[in-house]
This record gives sequence, structure tokens and C-alpha cells, in this order.
Amino acid sequence: MDTGKRMSRRFRSIFSWHLIGVLLLLATTLAASKLVEQRRSELLAKPLESIDRHISGFAGTDNPLLSDDVLAKLQPTSYLSRTYRKPGIQADLFIAFYAQQQAGESMHSPKHCLPGAGWEIWDYGSTEIPVAAHTFTVNRYSISHEGERSLVLYWYQSKGRIIASEYLGKILLARDALLQNSTAGSIVRIIVPDRPGALEDARAFATGLIPQVQHCFGN
Repeated sequence: MDTGKRMSRRFRSIFSWHLIGVLLLLATTLAASKLVEQRRSELLAKPLESIDRHISGFAGTDNPLLSDDVLAKLQPTSYLSRTYRKPGIQADLFIAFYAQQQAGESMHSPKHCLPGAGWEIWDYGSTEIPVAAHTFTVNRYSISHEGERSLVLYWYQSKGRIIASEYLGKILLARDALLQNSTAGSIVRIIVPDRPGALEDARAFATGLIPQVQHCFGN
């Protein structure tokens, strides 16, 4: 009988702690959701158009404006689309900035957009971009379409952070929404023709570009 009572008390104790845990988790989830709903839009300190037209030996010119259909899909707060050229190579630059994002979602990744536009991703990995005393890891994709081959570098950049992984980006986005009440960020993409020396040229361009984007965030 005593054994039965002890087991009964232990069960009630376990059940009570379990209930408390569930209630705490529910309360935390509700509080987190409330904070995310009230997150603020954080504008850039400088517009993307302030990015220099001369970077690492490349000279840039504006590309045509994106169509309404494309803008409806991307829904950026602002964007920059330019072609930078130097003898023997050109670099297509696209930056999309979002003043406010939904936690758990991610920006439109080139690994999804490129196949949708008819490009085949036949190789992918990462590469290192040296900037002053730092080195940043960015995505490197090799793509082809109807005999044309190109090299893509892209990364996610926000105030004080540059990352390659979109999955890590989702986690950090949720953290930022909770702790900083801000989810502002951008995706930066560079495309160059895939030819000998292209990766070195693209990395050099990225080295000059990253500080320019940081200035836009106020860093």
C-alpha cells in the first residue's frame, strides 16, 4: 500500500513538473510571437545607390529596373542592380535589402532562383573573401545554361554579420527578432563569366564590395 502511495505521489510530481514545463514553453512561445509581431523596420544608414561605381578596378553602370512581376516575388525594401566591368571581364551585381523579415523565413536564395530561371547548378561550394583583418566565407556556385557558363558568389549581409548559410541565417533571424527586435538584412550576389581567373576577379571585387555594403548598414 505504501509503495502504491509513493508511486502515486511520484506520478503526480512528474505530471506537475511536466505541466509547468508545458505552460512555461507556451508562455515563452506566445511572448516570442508577440515580440516578432512588434519588430521594427530598420532602414539603411545610407542607400544602396551610394555604393561606389568604381570597385577593385571595375567600373559600374546601372542595369534596367526590375519588372513589376519580379519585384512582386522578391518584395525588397530596396535593391541595387549594376554591371561592373574591367578589361576582359564583367561582374553582374545584385543586392536586395529587407528592412523587415519574417522569422523562420529566408530571402530568395540563388540556389532556388537560378534553376527556376533555367540555369543548371553543376558545382557548388564556398570561398574565402579577405577584408582588412577579417576573412568571410561566401557561397560559390558554378552554373550553366545553353552552353553559357557562369560563376556565382553570394552571401547574406546585415549589420555586423556576413554569413553564407541560409539555415544559420534563419536561426539568427529568429534570435535577432527576439533579442534586438530587428530583422533587417540583405542578400548580395555577384555573377561573372566562368573562365580562367574568374574566381580571383570575383573575390577581388567582393573584397572591395563588402565594406561598401557595411557602410550602408552604418558600420
